[in-house]
Amino acid sequence: MKHIVICSVVILFISCSQNKNLSPTETAKVVAESFYHGNEVTLKKHTTEEGYANLSSIQEMFAQDKSSDSNFKIVDEAMEDKVAWIKYSTDYDPKPGVFKLVQEDGQWKVTHNGPRERGPF
Repeated sequence: MKHIVICSVVILFISCSQNKNLSPTETAKVVAESFYHGNEVTLKKHTTEEGYANLSSIQEMFAQDKSSDSNFKIVDEAMEDKVAWIKYSTDYDPKPGVFKLVQEDGQWKVTHNGPRERGPF
């Protein structure tokens, strides 16, 4: 009986510790907050290489206090094939932003959307 309890606890810890695949909406929230709060490690983890290069190049202009609340809200979202588009708003910017997300290594990541790339909204 004692071995069953120990094995159950070990299995529970292992299953809870594995990386959770975030939805496009959850990923967009993590990226927006890490962008505004200057968390480069988290930003890099949830963006593609070109997405990170684009966001990190302008990050200092938008840096906010790390303890401030972004009030991240989803305005609209759409899926086209294997691409997700998330339109969001935060208290930091009066104009809504749009993230383009693609799946990379089984996880949703924000990528660079070109200047002529409009998306669904």
